[in-house]
Amino acid sequence: MSKLPNVTTSIFTVMSKMAAEYNAINLSQGFPNFPVDERLTDIVARLAKENVHQYTPMAGYPPLMNKIAKLTQDSYNRTINPETELLITAGATQGIFTTILALVKENDEVIILDPSYDSYESPVLLCKAKPVRVALNDDYTPNWERIEKACSEKSRMIIINNPHNPTGKILTEADFLELEKILCKYPEIIVLSDEVYEYITFEEKHISAHIKSFLLDRCVTVSSFGKSFHITGWKIGYTIAPEYLMKEIKKVHQFLVFSVNSISQFAINEYLDVVDVNLLGKFYQEKRDYFQKLLQTSRFELKPCEGTYFQVASYANISEDDDVTFCKNLIINNGVAAIPISTFYSDHKDQKLIRFCFAKDDFTLESAAKKLCEI
Repeated sequence: MSKLPNVTTSIFTVMSKMAAEYNAINLSQGFPNFPVDERLTDIVARLAKENVHQYTPMAGYPPLMNKIAKLTQDSYNRTINPETELLITAGATQGIFTTILALVKENDEVIILDPSYDSYESPVLLCKAKPVRVALNDDYTPNWERIEKACSEKSRMIIINNPHNPTGKILTEADFLELEKILCKYPEIIVLSDEVYEYITFEEKHISAHIKSFLLDRCVTVSSFGKSFHITGWKIGYTIAPEYLMKEIKKVHQFLVFSVNSISQFAINEYLDVVDVNLLGKFYQEKRDYFQKLLQTSRFELKPCEGTYFQVASYANISEDDDVTFCKNLIINNGVAAIPISTFYSDHKDQKLIRFCFAKDDFTLESAAKKLCEI
């Protein structure tokens, strides 16, 4: 008997497979296709011949952990103890999975805000807990009245994703005030803050859980070097949490992966000395602006994008098809792959919206836009 009977192949795998089969331009799955920084690849090439290939300590390579503590201090003015409040993970997804398995118990409830990334629900189900899916407003702002009504004495966790995938929305100061009210009412709830796109925001500055004093003792924050440094295949990230929560998270991590691959930790430790994460927002804003400019003459209606490297677009002026059908036909007939937004909802709410990834080189964006403007 399956523990996850309703889980099927992810939409990202489906669309990428179709893109390969039809030789379509893949703007579906969220991975960059431009070269990795040569400074990083040079570091890796040198380290490959050095003695860096054995286990690191379970929680992570200590020099890298100290660098992350400094990065957190520099970025958010938050002081953490790297020995007790930090864990290097095999990607952000493993950090999320491990956190949920460690902290959520049978019959607990976990609030998930839809549209939501597909990795949140499965670990909740594996804990024999209940995912409580709460839809965002149509403009993708949180409906805090609806969220509060979904909370109960059984609620153990609220998952927030900021900046938000798939919509590119970022949380505001007002949102955090509303979250604080809920946490005051329900002192047993902890927050899992997925911030893998934390350095990729545009006109408005990212507000991290790290800077909110009311969250410091009851929040696990998840970050991703893979997203930040365009190395998604490395599968390396980290989590930060207060010691009493991190102690439990490490117990699961120890028997899930034990430690993260060593050469990536050594390489990123050196790379943090030369890279400036504050330039990422400008880099991706230029990508976003260029992609939006290329689609100006198309029939797609582009939605606001405040962060991440995803652009949501409405095709309501083009077709009456549901979004899954539209995306499949877009691959087959037009040679471009995108992701249907309905797949991020528990009820598969169809609003004629799809998601493009613009973390691509200019040639790819231009080639895709040419096809999209011909529809």
